[in-house]
Amino acid sequence: MEPTQPDTPPRHLDVDRAQGLTIHWDEVVQHTLSVALLRRHSPSADMRELRAEMKRNPFTVVPSSTASGPLRIEAVEPIGHYAVRIRFSDGHDTGIYTWRYLRELCAAHVKPS
Repeated sequence: MEPTQPDTPPRHLDVDRAQGLTIHWDEVVQHTLSVALLRRHSPSADMRELRAEMKRNPFTVVPSSTASGPLRIEAVEPIGHYAVRIRFSDGHDTGIYTWRYLRELCAAHVKPS
């Protein structure tokens, strides 16, 4: 499989618990996704539903965080050979971030560094 294929795993992941996730897709291309962006775009069912509701109703009340202090990444757990699960300091940990989904987030929200 070529490195440009959406399901190809990254070469390396760097986790900065306060800043976010830097994904090294190959020798040249890397992207950094902030903690806030990763949390806001969690692929979990509840967050997909909330984003859809926010598109329908701009006055949707966003649930408050139960975290004390700034939002952080607490852990990143591999899920097979196709994804990672990220646990955030607010307790959210139900999103499975596939390599394809992470590539989509990178394409939509950040420029390569």
